[in-house]
Amino acid sequence: MCIIKAFVRRIALCLFCCSLPAAAQDQARPLPLDKVKLPAGFSIELWAEVPNARGLTLGKKGTVFAGSTSEGKVYAIREADGKRKVTTLASGLDLPLGVAFRDGALYASAIDRILRFDDIEENLDKPGKPTVITDSFPNEKHHGGKFIAFGPDNLLYVAVGAPCNACEPDPERFALISRIRPDGSGYEVFASGVRNTVGFDWHPETKDLWFTDNGRDWLGDNLPPDELNRAPAKGMHFGYPYCYGSDIPDPKYGAKRDCSKVTPPAANFEPHVAALGMRFYTGKMFPSEYRNNIFVAEHGSWNRRNKIGYRLRLVKLKNNKVVKQEVFAEGWLEKENAWGRPVDVLVMPDGALLVSDDFAGVIYRISYKKP
Repeated sequence: MCIIKAFVRRIALCLFCCSLPAAAQDQARPLPLDKVKLPAGFSIELWAEVPNARGLTLGKKGTVFAGSTSEGKVYAIREADGKRKVTTLASGLDLPLGVAFRDGALYASAIDRILRFDDIEENLDKPGKPTVITDSFPNEKHHGGKFIAFGPDNLLYVAVGAPCNACEPDPERFALISRIRPDGSGYEVFASGVRNTVGFDWHPETKDLWFTDNGRDWLGDNLPPDELNRAPAKGMHFGYPYCYGSDIPDPKYGAKRDCSKVTPPAANFEPHVAALGMRFYTGKMFPSEYRNNIFVAEHGSWNRRNKIGYRLRLVKLKNNKVVKQEVFAEGWLEKENAWGRPVDVLVMPDGALLVSDDFAGVIYRISYKKP
């Protein structure tokens, strides 16, 4: 009888655990942060528990804002009464992956619309109903989450992915990076032929736009590469769906365009690493050799027999060109099993680097102290 009762209790516990959201299960157990390998002098810690954390941005008063996807929530993380407090600003939104901050307002993407929360840092506990500045973006779910960020020109850049794995969508609506005014007007396409970017940033000195792009699936384990691209001017075409990498034609659409006549990547990444968020390092905490170089979050492969990615990459530049790539942080993948998946990175005012992880449901903080 005792054996039967113990068995029933075990089944009940299992059912309870299985009913929890993935993020809740991950947060219920300690994360093995000691397994994350970093260069000498660097350390990583759990900064905040934020379910399904995706895009990150920073408010003027130090509030960190995070988008999400599976739970449709937008979060604010701040210091309050000596503790770090996570507040849900909105819920039930449609894939609010992207967040951006400008002039006291938080902007959040939600499939076909961009929302604006005015005076947000003054109203974190009662943010009120947001203003819809535009609802004219495509509402397709495939690659529907939209990364957003304000550029040096004070325009809001909005990524729109392809509504498919490989197809020829309307080039004025899909597979592009667009930009609009803060009030939602003035839509224009800035870059075309971009299959799905979930991260971009501007060089601190040249002000050129750099962005990641995910290659298509189902061409095998080793094709095509993910990309890091540079767009110094409006109107450039980056290949999709005709070409990938520097010179790899698509098997169906490649004959329609000469790959030598599209803009090649600034750098290729390994196929299927799912390069997402990226930021130029502009802080002063890390050694000087990191300044103005790029951190890239590799979310990790799914369309590959042997998994790859699940790490942070450092891309080094010289004279606005990529000269070296290296792994900066790894350890989230162990023998084909992942316990974390980096999504976005954010440089904090003190120079530390925040990293969102939608799989573990957390945000990490990476800091440096001279060894």
